[in-house]
Amino acid sequence: MSSDFEGYEQDFAVLTAEITSKIARVPRLPPDEKKQMVGHVEKQLEEAKELLEQMDLEVREIPPQSRGMYSNRMRSYKQEMGKLETDFKRSRIAYSDEVRNELLGDDGNSSENQRAHLLDNTERLERSSRRLEAGYQIAVETEQIGQEMLENLSHDREKIQRARERLRETDANLGKSSRVLTGMLRRLLSEHREAKHCPHFTDEETEA
Repeated sequence: MSSDFEGYEQDFAVLTAEITSKIARVPRLPPDEKKQMVGHVEKQLEEAKELLEQMDLEVREIPPQSRGMYSNRMRSYKQEMGKLETDFKRSRIAYSDEVRNELLGDDGNSSENQRAHLLDNTERLERSSRRLEAGYQIAVETEQIGQEMLENLSHDREKIQRARERLRETDANLGKSSRVLTGMLRRLLSEHREAKHCPHFTDEETEA
């Protein structure tokens, strides 16, 4: 497994070195060669992305206890890939400005200003994209927390309802017990009063 990863790793190192060299050459090439070079770099960037995907798959197959080192290397390679794409984007912007200047006859100062403006807009778009991603993540986490709170409230409401039902049953049982005790007490009092008014006979009266 690690040997496959290291093979992809070597291919990625060679490929990114070629891409870096070609990106640096783009601004100094004649227009026809620049166009051809831009096409080559685009193709090699796609190949580098495919290598990263293969390396990522290999890392996922590595046991968790040994995965940490490879994961750190993958993060480094992904950062390198992002830098290459940014450098290539800037190189393409410079190439586009130069082609437009040749067609329209713009001077160098105008080209520099436009390039700076485009780079500034690109950086703003990237910052806005990062803010949107962060906002979306916060919204997802907030929704999850809200869902958990609703579920907890639902469980609490069920517990309260069950407690109320048990309380009502207890009240009903106490009411029945109270009525039974009251009835028994009344019967005892009634029997006691009847015993008081009942006549008593002696043995002699009974014999007569």
